[in-house]
Amino acid sequence: MTIAQRKADHIELCLNGPVDFVAKTTMFEHVELLHDALPELDIDQIDTTVEILGKRLTAPIVIAAMTGGTKRGLAMNRVLSQVAEERGYGFGLGSQRPMLAQLDDPTYQVREGAPSCLLLGNLASVQARDLPTARVAELAQAVGADGMCIHLSPAMELIQPGGDRDFTGLMDTFARLVDELPVPVVAKETGCGISPRVAARLAGAGVRHLDVSGAGGTSWVAVEALRASGTAAEVGATLHDWGVPTAASVAFAQAARPAFETIIATGGIGTGLDVARALVLGAHAAGMARAVLKAYEAGSRDGVMALFDRVEQELRSIMLLVGAGTIAELRRSPRIIGAPLAQWLAAAKGHD
Repeated sequence: MTIAQRKADHIELCLNGPVDFVAKTTMFEHVELLHDALPELDIDQIDTTVEILGKRLTAPIVIAAMTGGTKRGLAMNRVLSQVAEERGYGFGLGSQRPMLAQLDDPTYQVREGAPSCLLLGNLASVQARDLPTARVAELAQAVGADGMCIHLSPAMELIQPGGDRDFTGLMDTFARLVDELPVPVVAKETGCGISPRVAARLAGAGVRHLDVSGAGGTSWVAVEALRASGTAAEVGATLHDWGVPTAASVAFAQAARPAFETIIATGGIGTGLDVARALVLGAHAAGMARAVLKAYEAGSRDGVMALFDRVEQELRSIMLLVGAGTIAELRRSPRIIGAPLAQWLAAAKGHD
């Protein structure tokens, strides 16, 4: 099985496979925002801009890491990165592991069509551990990345045919890359979320940018279980719903000390209400992946643009309805945390 075939499988299964979480949700439904019947705002004057990793975004949205390494991925990356450029969003590349064999892999080259957008590179922490910093920097430079996501993926790797099994030395890897890499390091999970202990350890290692990629959206354990056979597939079925919900992951990251400069809420984000709830819990931006992939498959560029038109209008409407004229004001908005999510947050205290 080649890396290219694995990437192709990932796209197909995310589009058409039974890879949603079954019982576990993102838990954003347990975050209530308080209605303001006297907002004293004009919706056309609401300011959704944010600054992430030194780049100004017109809305707190990142088209999150999905693909690369295949012809299908090339077409997707070019269209989606151009959408990000046009709309003023961030854009994340999929794992650049194939570039270790071919540095000029064209499926990752999106800078020409997206010269100014926030662009995030991507490499597994296990691969980064086994590479000198200069090699990781070369991957970032080759795509013109503004930051480098170093992703954590133990659950999916344990199920993946031929996946990694040794996850030692990763804390030292993060500390080294934070100190030596010429672009910011973004620690990123892959659909299983971030616990208080992991958030604290990453912050202690000097990581200041985090994509929680929580549970409740796409189960990457399920994706790999569908590609596996025998015992691995059975273990994958057992762990289908494994992980920390996205809402809880954001709250855990927000509570970490030293504080993260950037928290991106990825994992099951599909509406402007999801984005707003994530920001109220402490995120600075929200990442969208599978919803964008499905919109692209259904309607190519027009489908993606229609999705984001809706998401932005939902976000602006919610900002007006809570009396928030800016993203900073939205993040300070009062919220009511429902019992299921409150239980997660309470149970975590004393175990970080």
